[in-house]
Amino acid sequence: MPSRLAHTLFDPDSTPVPAVARQIDFVDYAAEVPVHTHRKGQLIIALYGAVICRAENDIWIVPPDCAMWIPGGIPHSAKATWNAHLNYLFIEPGAAALPEKCCTLAISPLIKELVERLTDEDVDYAAESHVGRLTRVTLDELVTMPQQKLSLPVSTHPKIRAMADALVSQPEDRSTFKVWAKRLAISERSLARLMLRETGLTFGRWRQQLHLIIALRELASGVSVQNVAANLGYESVNAFITMFRKTMGSTPAQYFAVQRAANA
Repeated sequence: MPSRLAHTLFDPDSTPVPAVARQIDFVDYAAEVPVHTHRKGQLIIALYGAVICRAENDIWIVPPDCAMWIPGGIPHSAKATWNAHLNYLFIEPGAAALPEKCCTLAISPLIKELVERLTDEDVDYAAESHVGRLTRVTLDELVTMPQQKLSLPVSTHPKIRAMADALVSQPEDRSTFKVWAKRLAISERSLARLMLRETGLTFGRWRQQLHLIIALRELASGVSVQNVAANLGYESVNAFITMFRKTMGSTPAQYFAVQRAANA
């Protein structure tokens, strides 16, 4: 297995230019990127496969045709699927009017192509050079991209964090809310209030969002719909597809067909 860590490939803070792009193929790097931080903000674009990031007490999924934005100075870690092929765009603070909080963005084919083009360029370019102008266009386009709801709030509260860690590692666990309250030594009413206060979601909605994030990661790495449904503890494939369609607006097959068409 590759032992090189992706975040050691390049120091984005070594150059003061507005933005610099780099490409990572996780066939060549370890799948897990430990917690780290840098001055520049980071845009993570998934070309193939998917990556899950942890930042600001949230878990974020970056499926194909989407990107995660991490503002500068925020500690973050990541875990990529075996086939993940990513483009990074590191952006100097103040170079673009991007969100001050982490978020997932829909990415247009134009931005994907521009960032891909910039991965071939040197890091020290003049502002008025051709690369400088391409960078400016890229950043201007990027700020118009809509946000996607592909995050899972986790919280630092010990009881919520314990439950989250357990369900992330064993997503097939279909224990009821009553069972979880007993495990955490807290009343159902108190746990319900705690969930809403710490995550903004009910337990059912929170677990559904977790399943969606894991499903997107697994489907992007080539796991079949049948196996994903089974791994998440669904009684039938149809029940899983119904959940996916309600949250994403399409079935898994339709969703990834659109992604493949966009990449063609």
